[in-house]
Amino acid sequence: MPHLRKPSHLRKIRGMDEEISHRILLLSSFIVVIFLVVFIRLIYIQVFSYNDYVQKKDDYTSIRQYVNAPRGQIYDCKGRVLAKTVVSHNIVYTSPKNMSSEDYKLYAKRLVEVFNIDTDDFSETDKKEAYITWKSFLSPSNSEYAANNLLTKSELNAYKSGLWGTNAETRRHQILMKRIGKKQIKEMSAKQLKIAVIYQRMTENASTGQENVILEDVGDDDVAYLVEHKSDFPGFDVDFGGWKREYPYGETLSDVLGTVSTSTQGLPSENANYYLQRGFQYNATVGKSGLEYEYNDVLSGQAQVSKITYDSNGLAKKTVVQSAVKGDDVYLSIDIDLQQKLDETVKSVLQEKGGSPNRENFSTLFMCMMDPNSGSVLAMSGYQKDLDSGKMTYFASGCYASLANPGSSVKGATVYMGLSEGAVKPGEITVDQTMNIGGQEFSSYEDHGPVDDIQALAVSSNVYMANIAIRLGGDTYKEGESLHINDVTGTLNKMRSYYSMFGLGNKTGLDVPDEVSGYMGVGFEPGMLLNYAIGQMDMYTPVQLMEYVSTIATGGKMYQPSLMKYIKEVNSDQVIQTGGGVLKSTLPEKNKAYLNRVQQGFRAVVSEGNASDDLQNMDVEVAGKTGTAEVNQWTTVDFVGYAPYENPTVSFACVAPTSSVNLQSVSENTCTYDVVPTVLEKYFELYPAS
Repeated sequence: MPHLRKPSHLRKIRGMDEEISHRILLLSSFIVVIFLVVFIRLIYIQVFSYNDYVQKKDDYTSIRQYVNAPRGQIYDCKGRVLAKTVVSHNIVYTSPKNMSSEDYKLYAKRLVEVFNIDTDDFSETDKKEAYITWKSFLSPSNSEYAANNLLTKSELNAYKSGLWGTNAETRRHQILMKRIGKKQIKEMSAKQLKIAVIYQRMTENASTGQENVILEDVGDDDVAYLVEHKSDFPGFDVDFGGWKREYPYGETLSDVLGTVSTSTQGLPSENANYYLQRGFQYNATVGKSGLEYEYNDVLSGQAQVSKITYDSNGLAKKTVVQSAVKGDDVYLSIDIDLQQKLDETVKSVLQEKGGSPNRENFSTLFMCMMDPNSGSVLAMSGYQKDLDSGKMTYFASGCYASLANPGSSVKGATVYMGLSEGAVKPGEITVDQTMNIGGQEFSSYEDHGPVDDIQALAVSSNVYMANIAIRLGGDTYKEGESLHINDVTGTLNKMRSYYSMFGLGNKTGLDVPDEVSGYMGVGFEPGMLLNYAIGQMDMYTPVQLMEYVSTIATGGKMYQPSLMKYIKEVNSDQVIQTGGGVLKSTLPEKNKAYLNRVQQGFRAVVSEGNASDDLQNMDVEVAGKTGTAEVNQWTTVDFVGYAPYENPTVSFACVAPTSSVNLQSVSENTCTYDVVPTVLEKYFELYPAS
């Protein structure tokens, strides 16, 4: 029987069925694979990665809390503690969730009623902040609400209308803090003040979940009470690892060491942005000034980090995820024995002579000392005297933060410049007698007759220095004639460049905040070059003068002054950083012979009795240069020097601004007579000359 072929349309239908079946099989397989992958992934997440994902969930829903580590200590060069960290039991607070303002007031009041709180422990800032807080307890409809009554009408309208923009609250707060005084603070009773302060501290970081210190350094009885009654004080706890800063030597070096913010203050407002950028939290205890600020990153250590979650009652639960690491210790080059002797001497001299006859405007006195061979600062001191009340104020930081006219003490730089530029030759004689410049007289304290470069320094010849300045400007002194110096500004710039080789007029780089550079006098007359050459124009800090004389002492090597000797790692003898020994620059070797002439002149100042008998008669040879500068009707004196002359181990600068009247009856240089001999004697008692 013949084979019959199926119709073509049936063959097409069959082919389509096979194609659809094939596609359905592929789709089913794909779906099975997808479900299998999802199933395996779920098994992996729920079984193998469960803890990791729980940890991530906690990280997203929890808060990180930062608690200060104990601060590193600051020591002197012999290991005596200058800034000490001691244990302090603090009452701390982490705000529970969903607290209302009434809740905060309730617990602030309860804390005040139970614990011993002394209003004397509150700072003026605390009290002013408390006043604003206290006024915030009023109804918003009250005209005195939030102390807004202290704003003027225009200020209040600008604040409420939005004219002050996004900065409105900050601006309002700044105005109020300036206007709140004793009168306003007295409106609060002692209890109201305490409640407002505690309320302020409780709410300060409430939204961030950070722990705030409410009361510092509480007594054992208060600690015991809180431990026993914690259920009555939700969110409160005792930090047994708290600390506070103490300065065992009191006033000594106080403003150089600086201060730290307290646990209740946190970041100081003036430095808040700086510290926030460096990763510190608002509740961090940090350096506010001085070396505490300069070396804060080293001293602060590593904060304790905890994870904060909340239980069903809204109370915070803390889990430590990173332990605190104590800050490293900073050792200074300061010798506290020498420092205390320097303080004692400076204070007693100023106390006795400040405001006395012929010294009616003598109110500040400074002296600083360092090793010229390394730049290590050994001691620095300063005092201010209120001439009306007689009150003495410590001001050692004035050695790098205040300026004075140097007078003749800078003549060493003038002679070096004159010799280096060929304006004068070594040993060249100039007759020191009153000069007549265009009808105006210019002279030394007295006519000294013929002097060379060394003798000019020994007797402090103004005339010799004036001739250097005139020749440097391309002119020659002719009696009775005016000066003809074409480029006064260029000559002055050249003179300043020489002085800057010794560090004068520039920041020294001392490792402290707030060091000032100097003051540049302004003028365009040729005569100002003469004034500049004798130290009567620009102004410098005592530390700059010390760096200047140190460069002379070392034969031209200028080391950067430094207070930090080294830094030790916490709980270790490992030195992680050293200070001092930084060579900034060296004077040209070709001019070394000229610097040697200056050194001889400085030695002649003392050996010929032009400083004081006590310095002249010391067992150790001292070299130095006195200085006097006219400041209106007053005279500023100073003395810079080093010892021993042949192998110097100490350099120094003493400055007594406006310490005498500017008359022929000018009082003796209090630096050379009263301060330097006494302090040098102590130095060589501690470090005998070899």
